Amino acid sequence: MTDPIKIQALPDFDPAEHLRDREDIAAYLTTVLEEGNSAELAHALGVVARARGMWRLWGGRLHL
Repeated sequence: MTDPIKIQALPDFDPAEHLRDREDIAAYLTTVLEEGNSAELAHALGVVARARGMWRLWGGRLHL
């Protein structure tokens, strides 16, 4: 049997790293909008902004 995993041992998860194109962003925002939570929507818009910034750093061509 393996030892339980401690939360502190888990890597940080940044959803912005997984938004690779417009379709990913659209699906992400659609899911957040369907939940109807304005605080989550504000957070999601920040995630999308970070994702767009990452694309610029990587030399990608994501322009919304």
